[in-house]
Amino acid sequence: MKIALDVHTHTVASGHAFSSLQEMVHAAAEKGLEILGITEHAPGIPGSCAPIYFRNLHVVPRKMYGVELMLGAELNILDYDGTVDLTEEYWKMLDLRIAGIHSLCYTPGSIVQNTSAMLGAIHHPYVQIISHPGDGTADMLFEPVVLAAKETHTLLEINNSSLNPVRHKVKARDNNLEILRLCKQYEVPVILGSDAHISFSIADYSHIYELLQLTEFPESLILNDKPEQFKQYLKKVE
Repeated sequence: MKIALDVHTHTVASGHAFSSLQEMVHAAAEKGLEILGITEHAPGIPGSCAPIYFRNLHVVPRKMYGVELMLGAELNILDYDGTVDLTEEYWKMLDLRIAGIHSLCYTPGSIVQNTSAMLGAIHHPYVQIISHPGDGTADMLFEPVVLAAKETHTLLEINNSSLNPVRHKVKARDNNLEILRLCKQYEVPVILGSDAHISFSIADYSHIYELLQLTEFPESLILNDKPEQFKQYLKKVE
């Protein structure tokens, strides 16, 4: 599988990452990527950019160093209804809209409540990708999540950073194995995400490959080598 895209990355604008936008795109070009997504943390994360950052994304060229650039946000799921932390006026300003549960912005509830939160985000008309659903921050039922993702054309991310032992996400491995098995069973595409916070980590999926092998996950359901199929699959915004 020739990796052609990585659509979950962060620059210094997120407040706790270490490379500039141009450094990130240059590294993506050196790695032969066709598409790079830069999805800065939405304002709920301490130290991240203010909403005005997303209002000004139009000034950035969408092709740099031969790489197609997709600029967006990693929105924070805030409650058990799946509410996110940028208001509607900003949604159409983003090329990509990822949503995820982060411990700094979300108080875990029961499995039913956490599943409800995730389902609310999946059914959000603008959310296209769910970041690290299996990282263990909030326990949930994965079968309804996978089925909702299939119904709505929302991609579930298998997140490399969550699987890095240094992160101590003790539930991430088993959770991601379960997600992969369910996605295989129901024929639901997934997206691999580096969650790179420095340019050297772009398109690094090294902790994911073992899980793909263990589940015998079909390459046809991984969109990282299929840029046109990826763009066609994304939930369309009316």
